[in-house]
Amino acid sequence: MMGTNAIDKYSFDEEIDRREVPALKVHPIVIGEDGEHLFAAGVADMDFKAPPPVIEAMQHRLEHGLFGYEMIPDGLLPALVKWLDEHHNWSIDKSEVLVAPNILTALAIAASLFTDEGDGIIVQPPVFFDFFDVIRENHRAVIENPLIFEDGHYRMDFDDLERKASSPNVKMIYLCNPHNPIGKVWEVATLQQLGDICERHGVLVVADEMHGDLVFSGHRYTPFASLSKKYSDNCLSLISPAKTFNIASCCSAFTVITDEVKRKAVQVENSRLSVNKNNPYANVAMEAAFTKGAPWLKAAISYLEDNVALVRERLGRIPGAELVEPEGTFLIWVDFNGLGLESDELYAFLRNEAHWSVTRGKSFGKEGMGFARVNIGCTREKIRTALDNLESAIDGLTP
Repeated sequence: MMGTNAIDKYSFDEEIDRREVPALKVHPIVIGEDGEHLFAAGVADMDFKAPPPVIEAMQHRLEHGLFGYEMIPDGLLPALVKWLDEHHNWSIDKSEVLVAPNILTALAIAASLFTDEGDGIIVQPPVFFDFFDVIRENHRAVIENPLIFEDGHYRMDFDDLERKASSPNVKMIYLCNPHNPIGKVWEVATLQQLGDICERHGVLVVADEMHGDLVFSGHRYTPFASLSKKYSDNCLSLISPAKTFNIASCCSAFTVITDEVKRKAVQVENSRLSVNKNNPYANVAMEAAFTKGAPWLKAAISYLEDNVALVRERLGRIPGAELVEPEGTFLIWVDFNGLGLESDELYAFLRNEAHWSVTRGKSFGKEGMGFARVNIGCTREKIRTALDNLESAIDGLTP
């Protein structure tokens, strides 16, 4: 962990009123018309200001005053390539990178291009809820390969994956690496075993690796496609600095495709759908983040690790609420099954008694029943207050 002075430099403890802008996290559509008093921990963005170099780059771009059509800046893709090489030991060529509006658009394009209507796409619940929506809205079939939860930890069920991948109509898997909502950073051996199964059965891996930069001490994010050429040629890697630098509303995403045939197909589809336009603010924000944002990120991760430590210590003393130990991301997965409440009862209890607005566990699949995803990318004081409220609420359940 970093020293206090390094963290304080970035004012992570500063309380910022997010209601000054139409932030989704605190919008009535998420927290309700009467939700101003709630611990807003549902939507997956952080309450921290973007890195100073990002803000400065956007201010400089604003001062230019002209906002006509633009090309991608010459420095953006090289900055991304350098970031992946230096931070994740992943060597790619900028010619292998396509720009996408966002991760969800890239997921949908992958499904429409490389599967047919009715084909199966594998997901590994509990997993990011939008995976299910993208598959169904594109008239594909959701094929579930649930993770195994044992002794407080998750692992992949490879026997089940082998069976489902061997089905002729299963053509794709959405891999979440690191895994949202459980905060699991998949190990190399796990990724290799998944990759071998998918290659053996002709199942294309579409890897959502948006949280890859947000990994805690003692763990290492490994881009799936970095493991070997055979894996990268059977993969579309989806990456974005949106979560890393808390710039979700003003950045784009990237699709890394080493196989030339697949890359050309995506290029053509991007053109057909006209998703290949550029936003000047997104461009300068991302380039500044990749070139100058590393110190801020290091400090942010350290602050998040301290937040996790606080949650770990407090939940260890609160009956009925157990932390599933996170390995990365600013999202934690909390097991409330010990409270003995049904799913809807649990959500009502957390909202009405503990004053928490969280993402319901069942949103991530039936395997999430009794769990909640909680965003801890906020000030420590806000977390302390939330834990105090939770403890009082659970105390009130006891006769």
